[in-house]
Amino acid sequence: MKAVIWTAYGPPEVLRLGEQPDPVLGAGQVLVRIHATSVSAGDCEMRSLSLPLLFRLPLRLFVGLRRPTRVTVLGQELAGEVVAVAEGVRGFAAGDRVLAATDFGLGGYAELRGLSLGASGAALARAPSGLSHAEAAIIPLGGLEALYFLRRAALREGERLLVNGAGGSIGTFAVQLAKHWGAEVTAVDHGDKLPMLRELGADHVIDYTQQDFTRTGAGYDVIFDVVGRSPFGRSVRALRERGRYVLANFRVLSWLRGKWVGLTSDERVITGSSTRTSEELRTLCELVEAGALRPVLDRSFPLEEIVEAHRYVEAGHKQGGVAILVVPEDGADPS
Repeated sequence: MKAVIWTAYGPPEVLRLGEQPDPVLGAGQVLVRIHATSVSAGDCEMRSLSLPLLFRLPLRLFVGLRRPTRVTVLGQELAGEVVAVAEGVRGFAAGDRVLAATDFGLGGYAELRGLSLGASGAALARAPSGLSHAEAAIIPLGGLEALYFLRRAALREGERLLVNGAGGSIGTFAVQLAKHWGAEVTAVDHGDKLPMLRELGADHVIDYTQQDFTRTGAGYDVIFDVVGRSPFGRSVRALRERGRYVLANFRVLSWLRGKWVGLTSDERVITGSSTRTSEELRTLCELVEAGALRPVLDRSFPLEEIVEAHRYVEAGHKQGGVAILVVPEDGADPS
């Protein structure tokens, strides 16, 4: 099968289009022919090893100390069609259109992927009707992250939420989920993204190049920092009583300071790694079917332009998600 090989830790050019053996369907697996995958900021951080210090050594131990050897194909989410289902696996059949968040083996940048189901496996669900494969492929990662952290924050109807970095994959889903739950939402991002965020339902928007949200005098029940760039101390002080400061992309110092905040005040700092389950992915798909959520697709690149796609995402200007077309949307074989 055709796949993008992750040859080293480094710039986008370490990704090279090549060939790998087709995966063999294993016990408890669903084999998917991938039509589309995505490039996320997390993919770029793993590729370049620019993760927070806390995660660099574990990644090297899992992937390969000096270069990727155990995991050689990136890609954390995908959409496609079921090719085969192992005996005993229920709920899926050959021909089903599906979307998935992969397990720790990654593997989305390829034509085929065997997905193991279960507690430590992939999150897999039938794709919502009416979406292209590219649109479906950008739902799992951002949607599941947003759902997980907003649930941990126990966001309630009528509360005030601020999303910092609202214009990316996680942020666009967070804005929509919060509005669906009846919260008042302030979205913070670059001015170019603000019209899109208003269309998604944000009640208030702030251009971070023009205004610091921590200095407006407004108070929030939940501040959800998707990108990890908000000033910690001022953000905590911008919380209302019993407010929650949620960090999806945190550093070691932020985690330590968060413990201290929890011990010395009524406010909470929430960090950690999200869970990705099939049940949660089905919840997102149901919300998409109901019209409460929609994936925001910035643009699509063919698999052959994976290097350019990584450069584009690293530039930091994407709105929503960026898809990679393993099979062109007209259904023709890309080879």
